Amino acid sequence: MLEETGTKVSISTVKRVLYRHNLKGSSARKKPLVQNRHKKARLGFATAHGDKDRTFWRNVLWSDETKIELFGHNDHRYVWRKKGESCKPKNTIPTVKHGGGSIMLWGCFVAGGTGALHKIDVIMRLENYVDILKQLLKTSVRKLNLGHK
Repeated sequence: MLEETGTKVSISTVKRVLYRHNLKGSSARKKPLVQNRHKKARLGFATAHGDKDRTFWRNVLWSDETKIELFGHNDHRYVWRKKGESCKPKNTIPTVKHGGGSIMLWGCFVAGGTGALHKIDVIMRLENYVDILKQLLKTSVRKLNLGHK
């Protein structure tokens, strides 16, 4: 916009003004997309269960799956390096050819401890998730003594 009016501003001036206002360049964080229907469902869950006491929550079994990158997160990384140092180990990120750079795990837990942990070797689909729940939920419930007061 300034150039359109004939005003010249150097890159260093723009950077200095941005820094003065506590703005700095960085990679955007990756966050799961939460749509309005997800927000409504979460609010509905919180409203329906907000009055439950600690005893109730001690017996709730939570489960989730996660992907673990074996060489750190698969994000953009920035390094400060000198000319000719691009291949030094401190300036590189290791990769693995043909996959194998991450593992997918499913696990469950309650307030009092952890249940089963399962390595997922296939692309996660509904059928696979149901199979994991059939195999491991009962075992985890027994291990964690849920439902026994």
